Amino acid sequence: MIDHEVLRVFCGPGGGYGNALGVVRDGAAVPGERDRQAVARELGFSETVFVDDPERGVIDIYTPGLRLPFAGHPCVGAAWLLGVDRLVTAAGVVGVRREGVFTRIAAPAGWAPPRTLRRHATPAEVDALAVPPPGEWIYAWAWQDEAAGTVRARAFPGRGDGIDEDEATGAAALLLTAELGRGLTITQGRGSLIVTGLTADGLVEVGGRVRRAG
Repeated sequence: MIDHEVLRVFCGPGGGYGNALGVVRDGAAVPGERDRQAVARELGFSETVFVDDPERGVIDIYTPGLRLPFAGHPCVGAAWLLGVDRLVTAAGVVGVRREGVFTRIAAPAGWAPPRTLRRHATPAEVDALAVPPPGEWIYAWAWQDEAAGTVRARAFPGRGDGIDEDEATGAAALLLTAELGRGLTITQGRGSLIVTGLTADGLVEVGGRVRRAG
């Protein structure tokens, strides 16, 4: 198996939970898209990042089944690991900043892959959802406290690639923030935490805590 690191991105307040991210620091060891796809499938994380230039922050992102020009939790994890002030993805340059314990990335909402944002009446309804059959990529959410901007969410990729539910999903949080037009604090999955905001130049920020797994 290829050498890689595992991070947990969007950890909860106590450092637990978070979505696992595989990072292959030596991207040159797996130079082709076909081989990278095979490695991502073998590792089995919801996303795997290949680092092509650690100083410039050039990365390449894959799910077990496809290459992604941009994705939120891989960008947040890679930014934290590499310590850079920007990332270069297939979609374009992603801004990075740090705020206390949070690493934040900023990108246009249009870079996020399409998601079905499905609102529910209460957090309890979201908690009670069963995993739907493959098909739509569904981000189920409900207000915990609308005035405070707190949200309960769960994510169901629906790709049929073995990832039935994403523990924490930056791109979907980015889309929800853009749709609602405000910063949010999202508790997703079993207890992961995502913070979002809007920038003065029309981008959406997504951030959270990152830890090494184990």
